[in-house]
Amino acid sequence: MHDTTGGKLLLDDLAAAHPGVRKVWADGGYQNSIFNHGARLGIGVEVVQRPRVKGYEPLPKRWVMERSFSWPMQHRRLARDYEALPQRSRAMIHWAMANKVSCELTGESARTWRIETEISLATV
Repeated sequence: MHDTTGGKLLLDDLAAAHPGVRKVWADGGYQNSIFNHGARLGIGVEVVQRPRVKGYEPLPKRWVMERSFSWPMQHRRLARDYEALPQRSRAMIHWAMANKVSCELTGESARTWRIETEISLATV
């Protein structure tokens, strides 16, 4: 399936499931038909332009997506596909993202893998 065809199907599903979405971002590979299809659904499709600088420069909106895909990979269980059932894999992804959100809400910058205790010399 071509990206444009898949993009149209994705826009249809998005409009049906989340009618409040008004804008999506796409890369430069999409054709004009995806923009017209989005307009018919009331969703604006905006192309993220590549910067005109020499060398590596991350694309602003695309970097957000790549970063979001990398967060679950920080969990050992999601580094490989250990699960036999897709439902179990989905549950593990939800668990990892719930962990990520809870770290964000509590202000933790990194997960603590062990319980740290303070032992003072006065109590020993």
